[in-house]
Amino acid sequence: MIIILIGYMGSGKSAVGKALAEVLEYEFIDLDQFIEEREGRSISKIFENQGEIYFRKAESKYLSLVLEKSENIVLAPGGGTPCYGDNLKLLKNHSGIHSFYLKASIKTLANRLLSETAKRPLIAHLTSEEQIVEFIGKHLFERSAFYSQTDRVLETDEKSIQDLVEQIVLALF
Repeated sequence: MIIILIGYMGSGKSAVGKALAEVLEYEFIDLDQFIEEREGRSISKIFENQGEIYFRKAESKYLSLVLEKSENIVLAPGGGTPCYGDNLKLLKNHSGIHSFYLKASIKTLANRLLSETAKRPLIAHLTSEEQIVEFIGKHLFERSAFYSQTDRVLETDEKSIQDLVEQIVLALF
């Protein structure tokens, strides 16, 4: 079984994914880290040197690779992964995948991301909370149609990682 956690950056995909993988005794794969290992450089450097189009093509290639060669994994793709190319179709048509949208409010996402702008290429240029809130709101408006195509939507505001792991496990078994 492959469990995919979808959501905007800062929604908790990696934190929840690691905890869920531990409970299920599955492998955890953070797609961005997987890409960095294969490319030999950070996502920020890829964006800086090759641009977003190169990154999105590489992201699709590595997503396919992970799905082809893996089972019993919890996968945390980047926030944009399901929104580009044929990635969503690939996720929806692959057998054995269970997908969950970790849905956080704009306020929650902004609070989490405010101190992480330097590590996140898409928001590295933003300098104020107001700019981050506006950016997230716009992106969520564009991406919600993709995110909502998951098997289940889990509201994450004011829920602990353990609460979310329990909800996912209950939904699966």
